[in-house]
Amino acid sequence: MNTDEYLKLAEVEDRMWYFRSLHAHVARALAPALAPGAAVLDAGCGTGGLILRLRAAHPEWRYAGIDFMPIACDLARRRCGPDVDLRVASITELPFAAGSFDAVVSADVICQVDHPGVAMAEFFRVLRPGGVLFVNVPAYMWMWSYHDDSCQTKHRYTRPEIAALLRDAGFGGIATTHWNALPFPVVWAKRKLFRTPADTSDVKEYPRVVDRFFGGLMALEHAWMRGGGTWAWGTSVSGCGRKPPGPRVEPGGGHGNRG
Repeated sequence: MNTDEYLKLAEVEDRMWYFRSLHAHVARALAPALAPGAAVLDAGCGTGGLILRLRAAHPEWRYAGIDFMPIACDLARRRCGPDVDLRVASITELPFAAGSFDAVVSADVICQVDHPGVAMAEFFRVLRPGGVLFVNVPAYMWMWSYHDDSCQTKHRYTRPEIAALLRDAGFGGIATTHWNALPFPVVWAKRKLFRTPADTSDVKEYPRVVDRFFGGLMALEHAWMRGGGTWAWGTSVSGCGRKPPGPRVEPGGGHGNRG
């Protein structure tokens, strides 16, 4: 993302309906899988909003984050404080030893790199055996819009593409779903029918009535997913996978931790 988008993100991330919903989605995926003291990496932490929300709900976990942009890490350090290990780095070259984390989260980041398979291999490498990965990306290339141009998106994904990335990196127990399903018609209309030359991204402050409307739709979505439901459509795709508990067998019979 460009600098302006990071500044906008810092202003609205703690309040906007989308981020409240995304962070709840991440927390629901991680909570059953992690014990007290678990080490969690936010790979592409932006301005630190996800770490702040997870830490408020799970102060017993330990947090680290990376982002490619120094301004993002500076803003995240101010917001998260000295207890979070925040570093300027790329998701395709993580500055951590193999087996450092019990969980890795990468929300709306692998869509911004040219080689997502390399990033997925890095996530696999830094996870401990049995560790969990959660990724989130925008869905459908035909939904490309001004929002993607502003956020410097390189690819919008399908569920099979995310499942294949997880599988090729060595993850098992793979589960994928669309979400942002109920707001989908409104988002499609705004981006395809009612766009204006002044539009940048949809990350911004919305009138309270609009935010509450979308928040209500997402509350229904989350109720469905808490009961085990998935969505066959939506503006986003998420995927979860688990690193096998033993060493991975590499092609040719070798053993190693790197996917």
